Amino acid sequence: MTDLTAKLTRIASRAVRKAQEENRKNGIPNMYVINGKQVWQMPDGSFSDKNPF
Repeated sequence: MTDLTAKLTRIASRAVRKAQEENRKNGIPNMYVINGKQVWQMPDGSFSDKNPF
């Protein structure tokens, strides 16, 4: 991995973590794909496979 790739990866990871935390604070679920299935992490930390919208 080049230095530039490592730096961009760190920046992107930090931005994703910040967005996830902001979503939790604002009561918005985070959506992930795990093993090819969509799952939502609710602001309380629980997971659901049902679309909350």
